Amino acid sequence: MSKATLPHPLRGIVPPMVTPLKDRDTLDLAGLERLVEHILAGGVHGLFILGTTGEGPSLSYRLRCELIERVCGQVGGRVPVLVGVTDTAFVESVNLAGIAADEGAAAVVLAAPYYFPAGQPELLEYLEHIVVEMPLPVFLYNMPSHTKLKFELDTLRQALALPNIVGLKDSSGDLDYFRQAAGVVRTYPGAALLMGPERLLAESLALGGHGGVCGGANLLPRLFVDVYEAAGQGDRERLARLQRRVEELGDSLYTIGRHSSAFVKGVKCALACLGICEDALAEPFQRFRQREREQVQRVLRELGLERTLATASV
Repeated sequence: MSKATLPHPLRGIVPPMVTPLKDRDTLDLAGLERLVEHILAGGVHGLFILGTTGEGPSLSYRLRCELIERVCGQVGGRVPVLVGVTDTAFVESVNLAGIAADEGAAAVVLAAPYYFPAGQPELLEYLEHIVVEMPLPVFLYNMPSHTKLKFELDTLRQALALPNIVGLKDSSGDLDYFRQAAGVVRTYPGAALLMGPERLLAESLALGGHGGVCGGANLLPRLFVDVYEAAGQGDRERLARLQRRVEELGDSLYTIGRHSSAFVKGVKCALACLGICEDALAEPFQRFRQREREQVQRVLRELGLERTLATASV
């Protein structure tokens, strides 16, 4: 079994891969293979499966396990694979982490357990208990819009002192929080801080972030790698041009739907229009209807994406 070594800290672009589905509980296997190769061809630094963009919490445990096995097997150690293991049940998170380890994943990603909102002391105690059960390094996932709970800075500080916790993915969209979290992470050599919302990628790198977990990299992985590299090279002119491209993608594609599901629907529909994978979603969501699909096709034409694949950036 081939397994990529997890860098300390993990740096670069780690796309949160969508989960290609044929229906609510069946993987689009051919589409999955094409999507993995499409993303890796963009020069990304890792791959994150079963996150929010991957609809992880909406998928059956059987399908999650199948996805882990197939993705880890196909990636074959070319980049580190990170696996989302967030669950309301402690033991299910641990079980999924065990499967991820067996299949060759490099790390797991864990958000605060949702439904019952824990207090910060309870959240820290939960982390103290679960981290010793995890067979892989753990990235914390700050996603308060979905979990109703954030990793407050003091909790983050204490959590990073625990063995096996190696960083934070912040999807709060709060740059002030990110700035302060960067100060916390700097005191722990080897820990990584990754930005979720792609619109904030360039700013986050300037604040000390180590990279991004950008959903748009499902479509244009090279664009986001170029943003990361331009920031590292201090090429402000190129960085500004690339970041505008990122914003154009978001302003045109992610705003087509009327609900908060619009982002995942838009990305999946665009991938389907490009012939990469099918665009079925897990319940309770459904794919875009014809009217929205035509809008997605128009956006792809306007952005020139009908002619581009992984190598496109500008």
